[in-house]
Amino acid sequence: MTATSAPRSARRSVARSVPRSAARSASRSASRSVSRRNALRALAVAVALVGTSTPAFGGTALTGTAFAAEPETYTLTVKHLDRAGRATAPYRTSVTGISGPGADTSVQLDAPSGTTTVRLPKGRYLLDSNLTSGLEPGGTIWTDWIVQPRLDLDHDTTVTVDARTTALVDVRPPDDTARFRHSGMFVEVTHEGATRTVNVANGSPNLRVAHLGPETGAGEVKQWFDVNWETGTRGYLLGRTFSGTRALTGLSKRYSARELATVNIRGAAGPGGAGTALVSLQPTDGASIGESRSIATPGTATFLVAPERGTWDIGVTVPRADGSRPNHYTADRLAVRAGTTTTHTFDGPVFGPALTDRPAVSRDGDRITADVPLLADGDGHAPWTPSFDTAHTSLYRDGVLVGAASGAAGRGEFTVTPDKASYRLAATATRKAAAGATTRVNASWTFTSAATTGPTALPVSVVRFSPELTPAGTATAGSPLRVPITVQGAAADGRARSLTVSASTDGGASWTRLPVEAGAVTVQNPPAGTAVSLRAELTDADGNTLDQTISDAYRTR
Repeated sequence: MTATSAPRSARRSVARSVPRSAARSASRSASRSVSRRNALRALAVAVALVGTSTPAFGGTALTGTAFAAEPETYTLTVKHLDRAGRATAPYRTSVTGISGPGADTSVQLDAPSGTTTVRLPKGRYLLDSNLTSGLEPGGTIWTDWIVQPRLDLDHDTTVTVDARTTALVDVRPPDDTARFRHSGMFVEVTHEGATRTVNVANGSPNLRVAHLGPETGAGEVKQWFDVNWETGTRGYLLGRTFSGTRALTGLSKRYSARELATVNIRGAAGPGGAGTALVSLQPTDGASIGESRSIATPGTATFLVAPERGTWDIGVTVPRADGSRPNHYTADRLAVRAGTTTTHTFDGPVFGPALTDRPAVSRDGDRITADVPLLADGDGHAPWTPSFDTAHTSLYRDGVLVGAASGAAGRGEFTVTPDKASYRLAATATRKAAAGATTRVNASWTFTSAATTGPTALPVSVVRFSPELTPAGTATAGSPLRVPITVQGAAADGRARSLTVSASTDGGASWTRLPVEAGAVTVQNPPAGTAVSLRAELTDADGNTLDQTISDAYRTR
């Protein structure tokens, strides 16, 4: 089907999709509790009103606000021809205003005859038409999609949509045994600051496309094509992007193995133990088709992707064995390169604090806001809604409690006085014991702050522990384990004045200090079935401090 588009600001939420029945929406900034990637994005943009075979101006074929005075209008006649040159139905044609008095006009033409007439305001329009053939029982279904990016309606105009002008779209993986999944093609037209998008989704490889009409201005047409294939062990996510003055007429590409990049998405057996995770992968930029699949955890989904499609976004949803809300993770704008393999692991230990590309603690005037991901997974992915049993965050000013918050791990908002003072922010999150799971995180930061004239990041740091563990979060008992250390935040990039790391094998009753050498410490693992806890104490170059403890960071086997 085809559909007219909303302006650019709405495009990504309506035009991106992962397979067939799914819809995906929401930006990360909307709410941490909303799953952005697992709710898969819908392909079709809803068209407000559908025209009859000969709708009149002012009738139901037009959308947008009513005109105070009737504008200049013209008759648009659209003729539809099949591959034999005969007047044809069924078809579905959309006409979308871009500029001029008809900029807010949108009409769909879907009449039983091959010719449809509609009267529209003067302006520039985007026309696309979907002609379907081979609907007889047992016949092959073909889709002919014809796009006219520039339709200037300044006089009575007749447009002929002719299926004989189309050419095949044939983009395939190197593996001849791969099965076709679905494809989507998207055309975006920009003119005089306005952007409109149309698309077609296909459940078979029988798609033919063509450009119609005059060329647009340079770079006013952008086009994306995505097609997904699969074998029993891997998925192929192939795609191309184009920019110019015309829509595509046909497209042919047979990828070789060396032209593709391999992306492994691993679901670890985190706090919920073994189960089933849903993973998704799709291009970051433009409207797109992505792919999703279920994997048993621990397990891995393998995708071979086309690097020319740009960067890629991953989504992983991991249910909990106890029925509590699942962990949902995202990793955006991942670069890939032909001939290389990257592996991204989600929901595996060591869980603990992580600082992302946004300020974790900030001050705006007399308001201090904390939003520290306390339970990011071992690769640093912060879940949208982390699983925990209790969570408390408190702020102290010169040793006096300012306020406390509970119910959200690492989060709180506090009103303070404007003068300069010393602060201590303390955050705790706990959860039930589970194989390989962090059961408690304690973090305490000290810093000095005064009133600001706008949002300002405050100097906090965290320490990440990244040992090589099994997907179940275990390490070999009785053996030494190298644990790489990474400092994030204010003390990163060599700005740590001092750093002390300790380990405990008795639940924190006693601690053994470990020397930091070449960015790592070495833990002598205890007997099988024992949990190892890790602690870091840090002071940055300006005297700000961190005291961080991760209880039951990993277990031995």
